[in-house]
Amino acid sequence: SVAACCSARYNLAFLACLGFFLLYALRVNLSVALVDMVEPNTSLAKNTTSNVCPEHSSTINVPRNTTGEKYSWDADTQGWILGSFFYGYIITQIPGGYLASKIGGKLLLGFGIFGTSLFTLLTPLAADLGVGYLIAVRALEGLGEGVTFPAMHSMWSSWAPPLERSKLLSISYAGAQLGTVVSLPLSGLICYYMNWVYVFYIFGALGVLWWFFWMGLVSDTPETHRSISHAEREYILSSLKDQLSTQKSVPWRPMLKSLPLWAIVVAHFSYNWTFYTLLTLLPTYMKEILRFDAQENGFLSALPYFGCWLCIILSGQIADYLREKQNFATVCVRKCFTLIGMIGPAVFLVAAGFIGCNYALAVAFVTISTTLGGFCTSGYSINHLDIAPSYAGILLGITNSFATIPGMVGPVIAKNLTHNNTVGEWQTVFYIAASINLFGAIFFALFASGEVQDWAVSGYHLHRN
Repeated sequence: SVAACCSARYNLAFLACLGFFLLYALRVNLSVALVDMVEPNTSLAKNTTSNVCPEHSSTINVPRNTTGEKYSWDADTQGWILGSFFYGYIITQIPGGYLASKIGGKLLLGFGIFGTSLFTLLTPLAADLGVGYLIAVRALEGLGEGVTFPAMHSMWSSWAPPLERSKLLSISYAGAQLGTVVSLPLSGLICYYMNWVYVFYIFGALGVLWWFFWMGLVSDTPETHRSISHAEREYILSSLKDQLSTQKSVPWRPMLKSLPLWAIVVAHFSYNWTFYTLLTLLPTYMKEILRFDAQENGFLSALPYFGCWLCIILSGQIADYLREKQNFATVCVRKCFTLIGMIGPAVFLVAAGFIGCNYALAVAFVTISTTLGGFCTSGYSINHLDIAPSYAGILLGITNSFATIPGMVGPVIAKNLTHNNTVGEWQTVFYIAASINLFGAIFFALFASGEVQDWAVSGYHLHRN
């Protein structure tokens, strides 16, 4: 293989990592800023806290900056504001994958992040104009972010040599976890010392800045790259020559009948159910049941995602080592990593519901649960490229559409199950998430494939040009 250091493909992975870092920072900053945007008395009713556990928070309230505008939005309105993102996000998944296969991933990913950044800069203005405007702006951000993952998958289908897929993709997508890690505590600090509007201005401006680098330094394929070495170009192209399809039409019917594709859909849906339930409700659980304010401790809310980020990077290296050096079959690596990344979190999630008021253990269990989930990135998450490199963007659009539903439905169901905030109710929420995870893991282990599918190669329609 051609040296990794300073190579065009690793530069692409690094810039993509920064891009996804910013995307997730732009996505989660609202959930932090919202606390400061809402008048204290209209946020969640204080009397819902359960009395199972003693109070922990003995923090002295430092006088904080209170110059930011306050709005009187009730809990339902806040739910709509936070959920509106997903309504935009789900719409552009499949069109994003299709467009990327036509115009290339570079422009699509670039303008997806650029658009999201612009709408983030407009967020304070939209909030001033009224809640309808804010919901619209968030939905538009979702539209912009919706194309990014399919576009990236589409680019990797022409950039990632098969035996380096886990490494390259895990580097680029790990940026998403890192964005969560950094922006949760950082947004809190910005709100605390400055004013919540700067959360949107700072991250939005960084996104625009990233766009200039992306447009200048990246190209859609190794053939069109300005400064790639001849050796690297040959290495990438020769490694992919039997895997790509030259046909212009998308084989929709055999694609949608493909069982390996549905294995990814089920795994992706199941994993995201747990992921989104935790992302949106963990602060509530810690605050209402464990009586421990996660907002006062941004570090602890970020810890699980830091673990996940580390795990994604390491497991990507291990997965390719097993495939390249130990000659493990691709399908075997994908299945094992998916099983670890879905059964592990399920076990620790259920355990988190049974440890009473020990909040140190609760944080530990939730952190381990989220960390182990990182194995899935080298499992089902990049399996699209194994079974159909030419259509990877479209496949990801399909699986991610299904996988966005838990983000819209999961937290709503969990909220409805925990009206009285008893430990028993929360155990039910964790049980549901764990059983969905278990089902997804088993389904994937039974039906996944690691081979390029017949319908995804040129000769499929037997009219070779």
